[in-house]
Amino acid sequence: MDGFGLTDLLPFIAVGFAAQLVDGALGMAFGVISSTLLLSLGVPPAAASAGVHTVETFTTGISGLSHILHRNVDWKLFARLAIPGVIGGVCGAYLLSNIDAGVARPFVMAYLAIIGVYLIWRGFHLAGEHKAAKIVEPLGLAGGFLDAAGGGGWGPVVTGNLLVQGHEPRKTIGTVSASEFVLTLTISATFIANLGWEAFTEATLGLLIGGVIAAPLGAFVVKKAPGKALLIFVGCLLTLTSLYGVYKALA
Repeated sequence: MDGFGLTDLLPFIAVGFAAQLVDGALGMAFGVISSTLLLSLGVPPAAASAGVHTVETFTTGISGLSHILHRNVDWKLFARLAIPGVIGGVCGAYLLSNIDAGVARPFVMAYLAIIGVYLIWRGFHLAGEHKAAKIVEPLGLAGGFLDAAGGGGWGPVVTGNLLVQGHEPRKTIGTVSASEFVLTLTISATFIANLGWEAFTEATLGLLIGGVIAAPLGAFVVKKAPGKALLIFVGCLLTLTSLYGVYKALA
């Protein structure tokens, strides 16, 4: 920890705070925002994903507990997501630690952008119609894999697709956020086993501090915000971040 002080950490603390506040309230964005920041600083993809997931082990634990306390979690949906998510996460972490898995990223981001546009439309037209999601386990598997291999993806893939199926926004966001703790814990352990602790730098420490501070706030926002507003905000965020991901992947 020698060689940097609070001044070095402040930008990362600010990013961690903002990213986790958005993630806790909308069920996505911490991994995408944080990974983009680390990659822009020249951190290798595997090390960036490892660092972000190490931070998320703490932030998702606090965020998940907050969602549980605010009764935002559907426990049946939690189990259906967490188990395949862990399997996909281990496979993605191992793959990224050994080969480049970024070839499919532009296609995944383009798909998520389309999902985001649809969610915006749905928020204005069908926000009051909720039903239980039918396709869950494949989402957990794909979301876990893409989250580990791409440094972020659990929230966009899982939250976005559950909302498209008509699942209630508050329960969707709370459950996806809570189940992410199990996923990130597994992914972090896989990365550490393959890469060691080198990915834990001043950047990840700053993200950790900011994220931990913001983690309890997102669950409160989800509990109070109208479902229609949550759906529209998720759609806007998913569309913007996915289009940016397409641009970065093709640039």
